[in-house]
Amino acid sequence: MFSFEQRPKILHYLEHYSFDVLVIGGGITGAGIALDAASRGLSVALMEMQDFSAGTSSRSTKLIHGGLRYLKQFDVSVVAEVGREREIVYDNAVHVTTPEKMLLPLYKKGSLGPLTTSLALKVYDRLAGVKKDERRTMLDAQETLALEPLLNPEGLIGGGYYVEYRTDDARLTIEVLKKAVEYGALCVNYAEMTAFIYDKKKLVGVKVKDHITGRILDVHAAQIVNATGPWVDQVRQKDKVTDNKQLRLTKGVHIVLSQKNFPLKQAVYFDIADGRMAFAIPRDGKTYIGTTDTIFEGDPLHPVATTKDVDYLIEAAKRVFPMATITKETIESTWAGVRPLIYEKGKDPSEISRKDEIWTASSGLMTIAGGKLTGYRQMAETIVDKIVKLRRYKHAGPCLTRELSLSGAKGINAINFPDYIAYKAREGVQYGLNYDEAKQLVQKYGTNVDALFDRVKYLHEHGSTMPLALHAMLLYGIEAEMVYTPSDFFIRRTGLLYFDIEAVKLYKQQVAQVMQQRLNYTEAQKNIYMAQLDEAIMDAIYFAKESE
Repeated sequence: MFSFEQRPKILHYLEHYSFDVLVIGGGITGAGIALDAASRGLSVALMEMQDFSAGTSSRSTKLIHGGLRYLKQFDVSVVAEVGREREIVYDNAVHVTTPEKMLLPLYKKGSLGPLTTSLALKVYDRLAGVKKDERRTMLDAQETLALEPLLNPEGLIGGGYYVEYRTDDARLTIEVLKKAVEYGALCVNYAEMTAFIYDKKKLVGVKVKDHITGRILDVHAAQIVNATGPWVDQVRQKDKVTDNKQLRLTKGVHIVLSQKNFPLKQAVYFDIADGRMAFAIPRDGKTYIGTTDTIFEGDPLHPVATTKDVDYLIEAAKRVFPMATITKETIESTWAGVRPLIYEKGKDPSEISRKDEIWTASSGLMTIAGGKLTGYRQMAETIVDKIVKLRRYKHAGPCLTRELSLSGAKGINAINFPDYIAYKAREGVQYGLNYDEAKQLVQKYGTNVDALFDRVKYLHEHGSTMPLALHAMLLYGIEAEMVYTPSDFFIRRTGLLYFDIEAVKLYKQQVAQVMQQRLNYTEAQKNIYMAQLDEAIMDAIYFAKESE
C-alpha cells in the first residue's frame, strides 16, 4: 500500500473509513507521528500536498546533530535531549545514518579557544551520552592539519575532534513512512487538505483535493494533527485560530562542489566571521558547504539560493580553506530550505525558539511546530502520548519506536552492517552490477536491497536504456516508495539532483519515458512533470540570476 499502483485503493479507504488519527503533512515530523501512532495500534491516515519530504525535510544540512551548537547558547536540556535521540535514530536506521567524525579547527582570532572547546566538548559528551570510543579528542595544530590539509594554517592553534551523524533526510523520511505503512497507516502524497469539516464546532474531518485526479474527498478522524512545517499557520488559518503564536521562517542554503575542486578529506565545523558556524562535509565524491540563516518571507514552496547567499558561503569557506577552488564557476548545485520557527507576538525576533511546541485549538486541532530533524521520534512520542490520553484510546499500546527498526534496517546494526554491505555487494555483482554500484545500493536501501537486486536481475536479462542500478531504483521507487514524478525520483528518493546533477541531465528523458509507461501519464502530464524537473535543475545551478 505504498505504491502509486495502489493509489485508487488508498483513496477509497480514506474516503470510507474514519481514523483515530489524521496527520496533515508528510515531512519527517508527520511521518514520525504516523509511525508512532500506527505502531501503537491506532488507525492512521496521512496526507501531503506535495511529495513526501518535499519541504524542509529534504533540504536540511543532512546531519543528525548532537546539539553542540546549542551548548554555545547554554541550552543544556536541548543538548541532552538531541544527544540521546541521535543515538536512537542511528540504531534504528544504520543504512541512512552514518557516524561522521567532525573536526572543529581552532584559530587565534576564532570565537572558541582550546580550553573552552575542550570543556564544551566534554560537557557535550556527558550530556549527549556519547559512546566511549566516540568521545572528543583535542588536537594540536600539526595533528589538525594532518587530518585536513586544506585548512588554513595561518593562526591555527589546534582542533577538537568529535562525532556527528550524517544522514539522508529525505530517505530517512521515506523509511519512516514505509514502516508506518507496514503497521497499517494509509499515506498519500499530492493530496492537499483544503478545508476542515466540523460537527458542533469540533473538528471531525477534512476535505482533500487529490492533485493527480482532481477529485475532492472527505476524510474523517477523531484527532487531526497539523504537522505541516512552514505551512502550519496557513492550516491554522483554515481553522480560524486566533492566538499569539506564529511562525517565523528562516532560510538555509547549501552549495555543492566536486572533490576535484574541493578535495576535502574530513568533515569540518568552522567559524564564520559574523559569529555563526558552518559545515563542510564530503559525500559521494562531492563536498557540500552550509548553511546560511536569513529571515525568509517568500513562498515556502520555492526557496532558492540567491547570489548573496552563495557569496556568503564562498567567502566563509575561502577563509578556512584558501587552497580549495571555491568559486561560483566550480559550484555544481545548490539547495535551499526553510526552517519553521515559533515565536510569540511581542517578543524580539532574537528570542525565536528552536524548540518544538505542541498546542491544541478549541476546535480540537492539534498543531506541532519547531523542532529539529534529530528530535523527530521524541516529538512524535510526545504528541501521540497526548492524543492517547486526550482521546482515552484503550486500544493503544505503549510507544515502540525507541527500539523499532525502520524499513530496510531489520537485523542490521552498527556492528554487522559493514560485513552485510560487503557480502551483499558481492552478490550484486552476480546480477550484472559492478562492485561499487552494488555497494551503494546496499548502503542506501539496507535490507530492502533484495527487492532492488530482483529488478536488476530482470533488467540485466531484458535490457535497459539506462544504468541497471538507476533503472532498478526507479522501478523500486514507483512500486514501493510512492514515486510519481521525475522530481520525486531525482530529488527526494535518490538525491541525485544535489550530488550528481550531470546524471540527472543525462538520464532524465529515459526516466520520464519509463514513468510514463508505468504510471500512464498523458503526454501533457509528462511535459508538465519534465518542466518541473527542468525548473528544479535551473534553481540548483543558476543562482546568480536570482533576485536578492
